[in-house]
Amino acid sequence: MASDAVEIEAGGRSVRVSSPSRVIFEATDASPEVTKVMVAEYYVAVADGLMRALQDRPVALERWPKGVREGMVMSTRADSHGDAFYQKRMMRGAPSYVESTQVLFPSGRPADEMCMTEIAVAAWAAHMGAITFHPWPTRRIDNDRPDELRIDLDPFGAATFADAVRVAAVARDLFAELGIRAFAKTSGKRGVHIYARVAPSWTFTDVRHAAIAFARELERRTDGVTTAWWKEERGDNIFVDFNQNCRDRTIASAYSLRPAPGATVSMPVTWDELAALDGPQAFTLHTVPDKLAADGDAWAEIDDVHHSLEPLLELWAADPVEMPYPPEYPKMPGEPKRVQPSKAKKA
Repeated sequence: MASDAVEIEAGGRSVRVSSPSRVIFEATDASPEVTKVMVAEYYVAVADGLMRALQDRPVALERWPKGVREGMVMSTRADSHGDAFYQKRMMRGAPSYVESTQVLFPSGRPADEMCMTEIAVAAWAAHMGAITFHPWPTRRIDNDRPDELRIDLDPFGAATFADAVRVAAVARDLFAELGIRAFAKTSGKRGVHIYARVAPSWTFTDVRHAAIAFARELERRTDGVTTAWWKEERGDNIFVDFNQNCRDRTIASAYSLRPAPGATVSMPVTWDELAALDGPQAFTLHTVPDKLAADGDAWAEIDDVHHSLEPLLELWAADPVEMPYPPEYPKMPGEPKRVQPSKAKKA
C-alpha cells in the first residue's frame, strides 16, 4: 500500500522505503531488532565510509527480502528456492538516479550491473531488501582493470577469529616489506579482510596471480596458513582465498551489514584496533554510525596511493604454478584439473 511507506533523506534526495517496520534482524540478547527503514537509515549514516568503498564500482546486491532468520538459506546456482539471493544484473524500474555500468562475466557475456554513484542508491537498494553490498574491484571507467587487491583470511575448521587476527599482522608486515600500505577490516563474521589499492594497469589474471604469490609467501612465513583450494586439504588453518580476486568474485564491502544475528558490520579498523579485538560482535548497525562519527573512517587514506603490482608479480614469476579457478569459470590456461584430491586418487 502506498501509505505503508516513508521517505528518508539521502544525500539531498528523498528515497521512498516501503514496509518500513518490517523486521530484518530479530532482537538478540545483546541488541534490539532492526527494521527495514533502520537498514536504509544506517547506510545514509555511514555514507562517508561506505561511498569510499563503493564509489563508481559495479555492485552486486545480497538481498534478504524476508529478513534474516535462523535456518534461512541463500539461493545457489543448483537451488534457486532459497530465502535470499544475489542480484547481479540491474533491476528494472529503478529510479533515474540509479545508474548501471557494463561488466563482463567469466563466460564472456556482458551484463549491466548497478553502479554506486551516490548514497541515495544504497538507500534505494535497502528499500529493495538489500543488506550487503558486493562491489567489484574496478571503477566504471574500466571494469577490466582492478584497482584493488583483496586478501581474504578465512578461518577454516577449528581456526578462529583470533587466528585470523594473528595472521593479518604477518600479512601487514609482508605488505610493508613490499612497499605496499594495506588496510584491514573485519569480515563481519569470523574472518579478516586486507585491502590494498593498486594502479589500474593490470588484468584480473595479474591481480589473482599477485594474490596467489602473496598467499604462498604468507604460508611460508607463519604456521596455521593454507592456500589449499580443496576444503578436504585445508585442516584447521586460515585459508587465504586468492580466488576472491577473480573477475565477478566479490567480497562484502566496508560498512556492509552481514546476514548474522545482531546485524554485524564488515568494519574498517586500524591495525592497533584489530590487534585488540576479541571478535567482530562490537561492530553492528547500532554502534558503527557513532564510532564513525567520533573516530572517522579507518580507511580515510586508502585512496592516497595506488601501488604497483610489480613486487608481487616478481614473487609470482619465481613460482608460477597455477591454481584451480572457481567452479563457474571455464577451463583457464595452465589450470590444473578441477578434481578434488580424494576423487582423483580413486579414479
